[in-house]
Amino acid sequence: MKIIITGGLGFIGSNFIRYILEKHNEEEIINLDKMTYAGNPENLKDIENYKGYKFIKGDICDKELVDNLVSKEKPDVIINFAAETHVDRSILEPDAFIKTDIFGTHNLLETVRKYKIKKYLQISTDEVYGSIEKGLFTEQSNLKPNSPYSSSKAGADLLVRAYFKTYELPVLITRSSNNYGPYQYPEKLIPLFITNLIEGKKVPLYGDGLNVRDWLYVLDNCSGIDTVLRQGKLGEVYNIGADNEKTNKEITSIILKELGKDERSIEHVKDRPGHDRRYALDSSKLRKLGWKPEYDFEKAIKETIGWYKNNPDWWKKIKSGEYLEYYKKQYQNR
Repeated sequence: MKIIITGGLGFIGSNFIRYILEKHNEEEIINLDKMTYAGNPENLKDIENYKGYKFIKGDICDKELVDNLVSKEKPDVIINFAAETHVDRSILEPDAFIKTDIFGTHNLLETVRKYKIKKYLQISTDEVYGSIEKGLFTEQSNLKPNSPYSSSKAGADLLVRAYFKTYELPVLITRSSNNYGPYQYPEKLIPLFITNLIEGKKVPLYGDGLNVRDWLYVLDNCSGIDTVLRQGKLGEVYNIGADNEKTNKEITSIILKELGKDERSIEHVKDRPGHDRRYALDSSKLRKLGWKPEYDFEKAIKETIGWYKNNPDWWKKIKSGEYLEYYKKQYQNR
């Protein structure tokens, strides 16, 4: 099978490429990535010369480039990881999110339709459902996004659904809970807090720290996506969750303890606008296909912390650009 993966230099995309090449080494991967700030070529530096892997720099919004690539490579499958990401950034510059997440997805769907690609898989997020006080979101739950980021992802999901209903495109959608693991860009909570503490800095905890997330190790997400790709029913949505709910405050305490710090390293900051209180997914639909999370949280979070401790060159290059400080200042000035 030949697969075009978009956004494959990002956190989840790069982990998924490595997962596929290890598990299905007979398959070919073409990685199309725009190389924005979060698309880091070092994420896949170890496999850049692998015989089953090819990298193409490009934007999914570039209609001619995407058309030429699909026409030349004739893939069996397109998996779309490409998206503008991070809620805080979407609050500051929503235009980029609408363009990439919605228009880019539309461009890919049109290409799938033109070249009759066998399967298209859209990588989405639990954030499209909004916040839930009790219970779990199922795939039938209403979409109630609360940020420009989640709204753009919801818009993309609805486009995918429309192309299935209108054009009978062979599409699938996965929506996962909060991922963590190696190669995650240090603007997200876990890698930001780990790297800040290693640097002797404080960690910025939003509000009261009681926002709840279901934490999913990235390789469990990869195996879930792979299961949906090969066994999922066309036109369907599949939630991928780990049933591992923890507050941001609990996550912070775990990281502090592992790195030998205490609560004096916490800086309480003003909560962000539209901050969802709780996400929780019912992934029983996917589990019926035989999938289940394999990684124990307590062990995986320690291994994740260890990865950042052992790979300072990877994240120091990123943080030295003062990107995070820039956005922090921009956010505080709004």
